[in-house]
Amino acid sequence: MKRYVLFGLLFSGLVVNAQQYPTDYFRSPLNIPLYLAGNFGECRPNHFHSGIDIKTNGQENLPVYAAADGYVSRIKMEPGGFGHGIYVTHPNGYTTLYAHLNNFIPQLQQYVKAEQYKKQNWEVDLQISPDQFPVKKGQQIAWSGNTGASTAPHLHFEIRNTKSEHPLNPLLFGFDVKDNIAPIPLTVGVYNMNESIYEQTPKVIGLKKKGETYTITDTVMVNSSLAGISVNINDFMNGSNNSLNYYTADIFMDSVLQGRITLDDIGYDETRYMHAFIDYKTKKLSGNWMQNMFQLPNNRLDHIYSWSNPNNGKLDIADRQVHRVHILFADAFNNKTTVSLYLKYTGIDSTSPCNATLFKANEANHYKHPNVHIELDDKALYDDVCFQFDNNTDVSAYSEKFSLDKSYIPVHTSFKVNIKPNRSVGFDSRDKIAMVYNDGKEETGKAAKYEDGGFYTASFRNFGDYRLVMDTEPPVIKSLQKNGANLAKAQRITFKATDAVTSVKKFSGVLDGKWICFEQHGDLFFYTFDEHCSKGKHTLVFTATDENNNKQALNYTFIR
Repeated sequence: MKRYVLFGLLFSGLVVNAQQYPTDYFRSPLNIPLYLAGNFGECRPNHFHSGIDIKTNGQENLPVYAAADGYVSRIKMEPGGFGHGIYVTHPNGYTTLYAHLNNFIPQLQQYVKAEQYKKQNWEVDLQISPDQFPVKKGQQIAWSGNTGASTAPHLHFEIRNTKSEHPLNPLLFGFDVKDNIAPIPLTVGVYNMNESIYEQTPKVIGLKKKGETYTITDTVMVNSSLAGISVNINDFMNGSNNSLNYYTADIFMDSVLQGRITLDDIGYDETRYMHAFIDYKTKKLSGNWMQNMFQLPNNRLDHIYSWSNPNNGKLDIADRQVHRVHILFADAFNNKTTVSLYLKYTGIDSTSPCNATLFKANEANHYKHPNVHIELDDKALYDDVCFQFDNNTDVSAYSEKFSLDKSYIPVHTSFKVNIKPNRSVGFDSRDKIAMVYNDGKEETGKAAKYEDGGFYTASFRNFGDYRLVMDTEPPVIKSLQKNGANLAKAQRITFKATDAVTSVKKFSGVLDGKWICFEQHGDLFFYTFDEHCSKGKHTLVFTATDENNNKQALNYTFIR
């Protein structure tokens, strides 16, 4: 016991920035004070936030500068995600990313446009050699914007390990960010760890601040010999109202360190483990981000956890004594907050048996019904699931509606959903079948592929309701300008294209018989006037095709 106490004291005394990164190498990518709308490790839908979101005073087109010497190694243009992004590789083993940009500096903009016209595709991912576009620290490379999945003007900035391509926590690199505000916890969740997290509802209890500690007054009685804790917690910085996340959490029971969580070095290939890092069920049902202070059985994001506890953060309270649990949270600037509570085992275990099909974490699982089947690999489930199945008639569909458990149970890897129709599908209509997924709030559809045996298949990463439908309707295209308009003073021409069942898979614009570069932003598609559109009268054909190859074309005339 003395050895564990000593280890705990030594561990808790470590400097928060235990990982040594250079703190004087990178400069800010903007020439304004750094106020953050988001930080590294924040829980976002389907991923951890991988960098810092720097506010741009609600404006676009602020100059963006290279954070250090290096070369532009990659430029990516995509309708979602980072939108317009530039990657700069540096000689010290790091790569910086600048995202949601508007335009690049002229020589980069010209290079990208030439590649787009060569490929006749606006969406490109260009790998660039070191000698093409070298940059110096402080050299302008772009202008800030609001492209991709951005919902307000800002600059997304990352620092990555060049070799592993893993994003690192930028706030550990010495940027001038003013922050003397400690993390603020709101509630604590208490769990029966002898039962799957998805087969229970935790006790969620509000915290009260006493001095520098957030606490629960009464001892929490637990119907399990093994308990788990989650915390709904936010961090803040000076000058910003946006909620951020902590950097480290040290978990103690009876003053003995159980382990540490460190939010740093999380790769894009593992960021979806955020679904296991939080109580996903509670998030889906209540909207609250309850962050687990324990590691689920099939959460393979091992390197952010350092456990001295043999149960990976699950607390052994089987002796029926009162145990004090306290968690020390710290942000990247060493502002600290303590959460404290007391737990006691009631002696009664409330674990319920599974009366359906038990899916085991860390194992491949499958479910087969005459008209639907799924197969999950051994990485798919983070914890055991008592798999619930139901099927109901849907007169509007080409199959029954199949309920494959609940959408609040996360699935890590993609799996095929195979459904057999209950209505005749002609041979010529086989490529017009779509599979529609419903999570209880909204629907999304994908083209389904016909396979031998009469099944149609599509890949998904969610439990919920599924059915087959016939999709023969093309996308609907709407011009946001009046046909025949004089656009001499306009900067761009824009169309809106939407599809009722799936999505717009392909789009193109042909001006006077020649391809021009349209950009996508959500369901908007726009062409910015350039040297490819001279003054005078023009005919433009904009075409959109959905996933089931239903095509629509809109003919539009205008004067420039």
